[in-house]
Amino acid sequence: MLSLQQRFGEIDIYLFDQILRGRIVTGMRILDAGCGEGRNLIYLLRESYEVFGVDRDSDAVAELRRTAAYLAPTLPADNFQVGTVEGMKYPDGYFDFVISSAVLHFARDDEHFHQMVNSSWRVLRAGGLLFCRLASSIGVEKQIKQIAGRHFQLPDGSERYLVDEALLVRLTKELHAQLADPIRTTVVQSQRAMTTWVIRKIA
Repeated sequence: MLSLQQRFGEIDIYLFDQILRGRIVTGMRILDAGCGEGRNLIYLLRESYEVFGVDRDSDAVAELRRTAAYLAPTLPADNFQVGTVEGMKYPDGYFDFVISSAVLHFARDDEHFHQMVNSSWRVLRAGGLLFCRLASSIGVEKQIKQIAGRHFQLPDGSERYLVDEALLVRLTKELHAQLADPIRTTVVQSQRAMTTWVIRKIA
């Protein structure tokens, strides 16, 4: 019998919540945009979902292909591609669920951030969900130091592109989307804040 760790890997707990609530079901085509080595895909691979992934790190994609070959041997290796989120070549509306976990806060600037969001949104079908987990300034406004624009230095010394609630609400409206869940933020001992933004494509 598999342990929980073996079955689910190091899945983001908020993505796990989406699975528990029936937001990801058999028959869906799922994309992890910025997949890395696939830490959020272990369960989906084990359960034979039609999974795709894109990441700019060729070593990470190679590792994910090896994992997929073991857990889901019938899944084509080409489902996992080396590339950028903003440059994805998939057709419009190709996916039912798009995962963007710990990716958007590495945006170089506003333009790059919007390119990644718009690309992830473009490949999502009407009725589908975009799940984003990203760093924000929510709740840590007094602990961060602005570098330039939306780039801030966090108390732990790292630098991130940070969103806030106003930006996410505005983007939801601009995309003609609907919040599938309230915007939720976890503050980690005043060191950083991670926000979960889940929106549904209604048109």
